[in-house]
Amino acid sequence: MRLLGLDPGLRVTGYGVIDKVGQTLTYVASGVIRTETGELPGRIKIIFDGVMEVLAQFQPEAAAIEKVFVNVNPQSTLLLGQARGAAIAALTYGQQPVFEYTALQVKQAVVGNGHADKQQVMHMVKRLLVLPADPRSDSADALACAICHAHGGMGLGALASTTRRRGGRML
Repeated sequence: MRLLGLDPGLRVTGYGVIDKVGQTLTYVASGVIRTETGELPGRIKIIFDGVMEVLAQFQPEAAAIEKVFVNVNPQSTLLLGQARGAAIAALTYGQQPVFEYTALQVKQAVVGNGHADKQQVMHMVKRLLVLPADPRSDSADALACAICHAHGGMGLGALASTTRRRGGRML
């Protein structure tokens, strides 16, 4: 099973792709979609198009995305939510089942501690996927999201019976 993890952000959206065969996880790819300048509508389009490109290139069977946490700055939270919405829209347009996890759930699944710091997450992603070096922060968070799902976050065993979304409607 091929899984896509996404760590949405308005400036940088991380993605990570892994394969799960039995209990073995294998790294496929990771990277970022950058939207550091420009007006909001254009940046949202870059995220949407970037996720669509990742879907076309790697053809995952499911996607896991991190939920938005409430920030001290409401404007930042709103912008993050819009970036996340663009990514989810692309996933559903691409007919991917979407699974959502909080940062606490992701860290718990990957590190064993829901309050782990970024360095701990990067290190455990490296170890779990047998990478030669720690992945960059945004890619590591996206890979961690995919690993969380692979470890049964929402029940990979039940994934075969999960209804796929097509065009925003459940089939």
